[in-house]
Amino acid sequence: MQDYLIERRIPGVGQLSADQLKGASATSNAALAQLEGIEWVSSFVTGDKTFCHYRAENEDVIREHARISGFPADVITPINGTISPATGV
Repeated sequence: MQDYLIERRIPGVGQLSADQLKGASATSNAALAQLEGIEWVSSFVTGDKTFCHYRAENEDVIREHARISGFPADVITPINGTISPATGV
C-alpha cells in the first residue's frame, strides 16, 4: 500500500473540543469499516485544516472514504519518504 498525505479544509476544526474530535474520529472509523485497502495512520489538526496520513491501495479509495465520511479530501499527495532529526545523525 502507498502512504498518502491528505489535506482537508474544515473551517474551525482547530477550535473543536476533545469530544467533538472524538466524534469526528468515530465517523472516520465507521467509514473505514466499510472499505478495504485503506488504513488511517494519524492526523494533525490546525486552525482550519487537518493533515492526515493514510495508507491506501490507491487515491480512489481515499476519495470514497471522504464521500462516506463527509470529510473532504481536498489535496491527496503520495508520500515518497520521510525524514526526521534522526535521519541526519
